[in-house]
Amino acid sequence: MKVNSKNLYIISTPIGNLEDITLRALEVLKKSDIILCEDTRHSIKLLNHYKIKTKLVSYHKFNEKKQIGSIIRYLNDGKILSLVSDAGTPLLSDPGRLLVNECLINNIKVTPIPGVSSITAAMSISGFNDQFLFYGFLPKKINELEKVLNSLSNCHFTQVFFIPSKKINFYLNSFKKFFPGREILIAKEITKIHEEFIREDINKLEIMKHSLKGEITVIISNKELNIEEVNEEIIVNKAKKYLKNYSLKDTVNLILETEKVKRKKVYDICLKINNAKNN
Repeated sequence: MKVNSKNLYIISTPIGNLEDITLRALEVLKKSDIILCEDTRHSIKLLNHYKIKTKLVSYHKFNEKKQIGSIIRYLNDGKILSLVSDAGTPLLSDPGRLLVNECLINNIKVTPIPGVSSITAAMSISGFNDQFLFYGFLPKKINELEKVLNSLSNCHFTQVFFIPSKKINFYLNSFKKFFPGREILIAKEITKIHEEFIREDINKLEIMKHSLKGEITVIISNKELNIEEVNEEIIVNKAKKYLKNYSLKDTVNLILETEKVKRKKVYDICLKINNAKNN
């Protein structure tokens, strides 16, 4: 595989299990002259696991402005540099945006090496609508948090957040207030030994009695419209059309692809039409 000089590679790394890394990512890490990372103590574990000897340079939110000048000089000198975060895909609620923009200004190629992301990992097993909004880390102060959640509560998309485990109850209380009637998935320790996924109706979710570890990915289900807000005639017409060629289950799924209505409501309408058709 060719690894180009004067190129910044944005490399996704494991979020827990060290086996979750692509062959391409390993090859680029080996051939890089420098690997920029948030915490050298953390990244060295991955490099040691795969016997990679590339030099690590600390690059995080506290020194990124100071480091940009020297990094651009390295790249202009023909060096191969890679950027990794502590876990997952860089720049998603992690440092790197300033550097990427500076590279673009200086006509330096930026290449993504895709891989693990807690966002897509959690979304893939959520069962929620896959049209989603990724917000990242929420504000830490209650006044700012409530302003943000008040605005987001009107959004009909599935929503993904990062929250620190130590403040899980602080955020859960606010989720209960602004997202009533929705489902929630709390994903913790993804791909690690103590991986756990907690699914519940937000209204029924109890406050955590035990402290959790690490960062948590939280997904709030999409906001479903009430049947009264939708033209029921449209659903009836689609149901009659689809039931001519599809099963009851497939008909319900086809309607839900375009109509933002609760599944049970659609199912009840389709079942009624299906029963009438068969009698």
